[in-house]
Amino acid sequence: MIKKGIGRLIVLHYFFVIFLALLLVEVIFIFAIRAYYYDSIFNHLSNHAALTSSYFQKFVNLDSEEEYTYLPEMLKLFSLDNTELQIIDKDGKVLINSTGFENDRTIQTSDITQALAGNVGRWIGRQPGTGEQVMAVSSPLQIRGEKLYIIRYITSLETLNEKLLNITFLAVGIGAAVLAVVLMFSIGLANSIVKPIKNITAVSAQMAQGNLDVRVKGEYRHELQELASTLNFMADQIVHSNQIKDDFISSISHELRTPLTGIKGWSETLSSGSFDPEETKMGMQIITKEADRLIGLVEEILDFSKLQQNEMKLVISRVNLRELLQETILNVWTKAEQKHIKVKLTGEEEPVWINADPNRMKQVFLNIVDNAIKFSHENCWVNLNLKKYDHVVEVAVQDTGIGISEEHLMRVKDRFFQVNPLNGGTGLGLAITQQLVELHGGHMDIESQLGVGTTVTVILPLSKDDVTETNQDKI
Repeated sequence: MIKKGIGRLIVLHYFFVIFLALLLVEVIFIFAIRAYYYDSIFNHLSNHAALTSSYFQKFVNLDSEEEYTYLPEMLKLFSLDNTELQIIDKDGKVLINSTGFENDRTIQTSDITQALAGNVGRWIGRQPGTGEQVMAVSSPLQIRGEKLYIIRYITSLETLNEKLLNITFLAVGIGAAVLAVVLMFSIGLANSIVKPIKNITAVSAQMAQGNLDVRVKGEYRHELQELASTLNFMADQIVHSNQIKDDFISSISHELRTPLTGIKGWSETLSSGSFDPEETKMGMQIITKEADRLIGLVEEILDFSKLQQNEMKLVISRVNLRELLQETILNVWTKAEQKHIKVKLTGEEEPVWINADPNRMKQVFLNIVDNAIKFSHENCWVNLNLKKYDHVVEVAVQDTGIGISEEHLMRVKDRFFQVNPLNGGTGLGLAITQQLVELHGGHMDIESQLGVGTTVTVILPLSKDDVTETNQDKI
């Protein structure tokens, strides 16, 4: 017996569908063949009845006595083998029949009624006395346009019914054989599906227990192969994510340890006293700088956590994007001057309005421009190009820095990913920037060539008022 599960469901459903289909076909076949044989008998008897009626019309000029005496002659001429022939008057009384037995009973079956109406009638039922199933076919015999007699053929259906019963048994036997073959086939089909599923389930159970080195092996068909490939890909991604997480923990631990070491060292040094004001001032500046660095790291992690949990709340207002970019340049001016890098804003001269959270949008461009300066050589330039279109505004931040290889370019926006972990940071900057841009209804693209430079393009929707003004200017 098949165990409970998807295998049993497949077998039962497949078997049930084939069973219903076979049952329907056999029922239709049996009724069709029964109707065929019954109609054949009816056509044969009705043709003889029609011939008898036509022949009887030749004697329409005879008087009634001659008509009655001719009836026995008609029995001899038109009787059939294994068939009883009766001549009945219009009241349903049997005047004469081919069996020779007298029948005083009045016949009132439906074939008689149809014959009196001028049609060829058929009746199937049980013969009184014997109880066997018969078919009766009746046709009117007319004299001078008046229906005086009814000719009635009666034949037994018992032999035919036996043959039909044998055909039914044969059809049922064939159906049972087909169902047996279908059952075996469906069990094989179920096993071909269930066995791979069991293998995949066993592997997934090991993965759930933390063993991510196992993989689904073997070649499967169709959706099962897709499922196996997806599970293997998921395991690879989890391993990759765990590696990134471990690298991030290692990196962030180092990033946190460095400023904490500086803060702790200078605080212990300053607490010992015996320092002149200049040394004390320098120590306090270092403590402040490292504290700011710690705050930046923690805020970056908190922002990423909020974005991942969809808890980042934006305070939207109408923002002049050109003015925001100018403020961004001023914020990074000192860092750029230290490397002799020129940062300039080109493109639109007029205000460009967008609906955005000014603080978060400034965070986006500060991160992009800061990266451009960080990864550029000395005496280079960073250009912010502002362009306004019908419904969107484009900001392209271009640098002539070290660039990004094609291998790393596809992953540079992934969380925790760092092209060079030795440069410091959490690897969350671009991931946060990307999500903030998307929260504002825009998108960010990065193009880069190793050793040539990088261009980060941010596209944002214009404010509705600015869209209207742009269209009016075109008119």
